[in-house]
Amino acid sequence: MLLSIKHLGSYKIEATDGSIGGVYSFLIDDRNWIVRYLVVDTGSWLPGRRVLIAPSAIGNPEGEAKRLPLHLTKKQIEESPDIDMDMPVSRKQEMRLYQHYNWTPYWPGGLVPAGATFAPSPAETKEKAPSDNAEIGENADPHLRSTKEIINYRIHAEDGEIGHVEDFILDIDDWIIRYVVVDTRNWLPGKKVIIAPAWIQEISWADSMVSVSLSKAAVKGSPEFDPSMPINLEYETRLYDYYGRPKYWT
Repeated sequence: MLLSIKHLGSYKIEATDGSIGGVYSFLIDDRNWIVRYLVVDTGSWLPGRRVLIAPSAIGNPEGEAKRLPLHLTKKQIEESPDIDMDMPVSRKQEMRLYQHYNWTPYWPGGLVPAGATFAPSPAETKEKAPSDNAEIGENADPHLRSTKEIINYRIHAEDGEIGHVEDFILDIDDWIIRYVVVDTRNWLPGKKVIIAPAWIQEISWADSMVSVSLSKAAVKGSPEFDPSMPINLEYETRLYDYYGRPKYWT
């Protein structure tokens, strides 16, 4: 199921015994675009605090009710380790979080708690483990980036700027970002397009810029994206065939 990150921002987060707040953002691995955490704004329940929830602890979204259920109790979440969301999340903090919830770590060589109950996300089983041994260290940078941070980043094609990041399309079955939504209003008024992360060459965090391996002419002629319409296989097939890129589902 493909869902807009902005749309999910209107969902309420429900523990097994009550509401805990709403969606604040998602933390993604900037190397493979897998979602590592849902960031929950706990609002009036735990004022001034945000908590991280691994995808494996999240149930199926309830679209009509705009609810995202968790397989966790309010007490479990309240007693979870504090994480300073104004700073990069370190591997040491992640280890404390995973030990608290008894989750199975997603990183290579991670400490697996006895009786761990949750497996890595479905997309994780399809990815090759990183070869960088530094990833295993307690204080290593886990390459986590907030979707909220990347919103409004400028998008550069091979021959010039084409717009800015407006949204992300999340495959909630595999917990991976399938598309970046590009607003081209300063270049092509009224048109929005989507770009697969595989077509991104580089993200410059210092310059707030995303570079893609596409020309401006190619983007201009690409199938238009309508945010009010669900993305179906027919549209995805047209998109990949237009760019001549390999399809992720084949």
